[in-house]
Amino acid sequence: MGKGGESISDEEWERFLREAEAGSKDAPEEPSARARMVAGRLRDAPAEPEPWRSHQPPRRRRGKGWYVIGLLVAAALLVVALAPGQVVGWFAGESGERAPLAAESQRPDGPPPTEPATQQPTLKQPFRGSPAARWGDGTAALALPEARATGWMSKAQVAEALEKSRDFLAESSLDRGVLRGERPKKAIALINPHQKDVRDFLATAFRSPSRENDPLLLFSRFESSEVRLVGDVVKTRGRITYREGKRGAVEVTTDVTYVYPVVRAEAGSDEVARTIVRREVVMSWDDPAKIITEPGTFSLVSYKVDTTNGGCDTFTGYLTPEFAAERATSPSGEGPALDPYDRSTSLDERIRKSDGERCATASRW
Repeated sequence: MGKGGESISDEEWERFLREAEAGSKDAPEEPSARARMVAGRLRDAPAEPEPWRSHQPPRRRRGKGWYVIGLLVAAALLVVALAPGQVVGWFAGESGERAPLAAESQRPDGPPPTEPATQQPTLKQPFRGSPAARWGDGTAALALPEARATGWMSKAQVAEALEKSRDFLAESSLDRGVLRGERPKKAIALINPHQKDVRDFLATAFRSPSRENDPLLLFSRFESSEVRLVGDVVKTRGRITYREGKRGAVEVTTDVTYVYPVVRAEAGSDEVARTIVRREVVMSWDDPAKIITEPGTFSLVSYKVDTTNGGCDTFTGYLTPEFAAERATSPSGEGPALDPYDRSTSLDERIRKSDGERCATASRW
């Protein structure tokens, strides 16, 4: 059939073949049989579907965009309400590091938020999964109040007394040698040597520690043959305050929580446990005209301690933390469950809640 649908006569077809065989310049070149077949298929076949990997500009859809965004926002708010700790962990990144808290200036209203249970401590991140991850390091986290003339002391003398009070905390609870079990000689040197009851307490506590004479009331010490500290950082949170005391003395009160990460002493140990110690020490910087004292020393007014994972009814003079294996087999404390990171109550009230003589159960480590 021609383009117009007219038939070609046999004579014309034979003439066309003779001219093609003779190589007539006017005869069109006939494609091969395969070429004819392919050309026919391409001409007759419908359009191929677009390959799945090909790119096509997306069509703009109207009306559903804000609906989807609304669903996502609602889902995000629900997650924040149900698991705020997990959301904080997401934004903290893989390192678990977040912005540190400002120094504690007053008693908090409640305990810190609970961290995700999956955030377990490691040798590189020993405070991971703990509120202490956002606490400050050592004495740097313990801000001193503004000094003012008080009692028998001038403003400058009060400032010096506050500095020395913080020095006592460093020497008694943060010094690396003392933490390894050494005698806290520098800390003891800051205590008034004429205070006989304290002198007798210290002598007995280190010679034969007991419930009544426990060096852990004032000092943090670990048995170096049993455990070793992880890294060089001890996290702290607390306050230092002062007021005028008896006979015009300057009475300084320190209320500090210390978090110590430790592993077993054996080489290659990598299970991190944490011991949390909250200690309150009240010091009196006495007027030497009224009290027998030595320059640069204070008298102890009171001292008390609350310890988590430091040993219960074990009066060895050392903190004795338990690891997962011991906690799995040892009986839980008889006292109520308490949060060792909760600083919203006074230490006296906390000790009353734990019934004093009984071992409380820690709600977290």
